[in-house]
Amino acid sequence: MQQDRPEPARDRVDAHVDRWLPVLPDLDRDIEGAVTRMQHLAKHLRRFREHWLVGFDLQKHEYDTLHALAGRRGEARPSELADDLAIAPASVTGRLETLERRGLIVRTQSTADRRRVDVELTEAGWQAWREAIGGVGREEHRLLGALTPQERRQLSDLLRRVMLVAEEPDRPLK
Repeated sequence: MQQDRPEPARDRVDAHVDRWLPVLPDLDRDIEGAVTRMQHLAKHLRRFREHWLVGFDLQKHEYDTLHALAGRRGEARPSELADDLAIAPASVTGRLETLERRGLIVRTQSTADRRRVDVELTEAGWQAWREAIGGVGREEHRLLGALTPQERRQLSDLLRRVMLVAEEPDRPLK
């Protein structure tokens, strides 16, 4: 005996897809729905993070720099941070100056190579990063708490497959 599954609740993306189907009859509703939902979720998380960071007197780019530095166990060279953040080295220098003035990082001349500068999170920098990431992490858990642990694993695996395609070397457009 086949059990009837209830219709899933509708979100605003369902209305978006419904609106476009008459205009684009060949529209794949699943692709449009998935891509649009990913865009909306990324936008939601970006807005949440920016709003949350205001309470810590951190701008997005400052948090991103602290986050990149924390991801390197609190120590890095400016060139490594530029690579991690996908920005120009000159942009990193400006960010580091601001963070250093605020006491969140220290820059020192490398003992291994006098031409090199080492960047390190201060205790205040670690604390600011930990407090800021806590709220962002709670919002991520709140959203993905709608899924079971198995569903979260499946979602992560499916998105990894899509990312691998996105990371393939560029191909000429046809």
